[in-house]
Amino acid sequence: MAVDRGRVERLTRELLEAIGEDPDRPGLKQTPARMAELYSEFFSGVGEDAAEPLARTISVTRGPAPDTLPSGAVLLRDIRFRSVCEHHLLPFAGRAHLAYLPGEQVVGLGALVRVVEILASRPQVQERLGEQIADTIAEHLDTRGVLVVLDASHGCVTMRGGRQPEASTLTIAARGEYTDPVARAELIALIGPSSGAGAQGAGFQGTGFQG
Repeated sequence: MAVDRGRVERLTRELLEAIGEDPDRPGLKQTPARMAELYSEFFSGVGEDAAEPLARTISVTRGPAPDTLPSGAVLLRDIRFRSVCEHHLLPFAGRAHLAYLPGEQVVGLGALVRVVEILASRPQVQERLGEQIADTIAEHLDTRGVLVVLDASHGCVTMRGGRQPEASTLTIAARGEYTDPVARAELIALIGPSSGAGAQGAGFQGTGFQG
């Protein structure tokens, strides 16, 4: 479902009027159109199938070593993502780390990035986002275990309320073999201390939320 840009523009004008502003003054005249463009980008994942990027897989056994199966995890670190918190419609952004234990089939690494992008481009909460990413990978790939670690800085924490600009939130979602804390400990050690959300602070640098 595409964002209704005309409706967003009308509602943005109404919002500006509701806070006591004049939407026709020079500084705000183009704001409704800008907001329509912004929301079309931020919420492009609404109604999109997050599993679709995983439909094309790669056979590990059809190659130079046909008797070889992966013995360890595939770990993709430091995927930059941004989303919008559904509670205040403020941004949160940071890094996602994804790992899975593949069977005979693997997937292109770009497909994993796309899963994150689709699910993040909706009104979200971080706790649910990590679980949705884990479920999508676990249900649509040949995998024995999935681990998703998200580290993000939230506008509702850094810019309002307690105003803690250095605070970041870490969430972990696990499926299959990685529900065992011992099994996932090695992966968490490989991920290491996050270089993402907390270091970026309230400016959300490099994520599309520059302050």
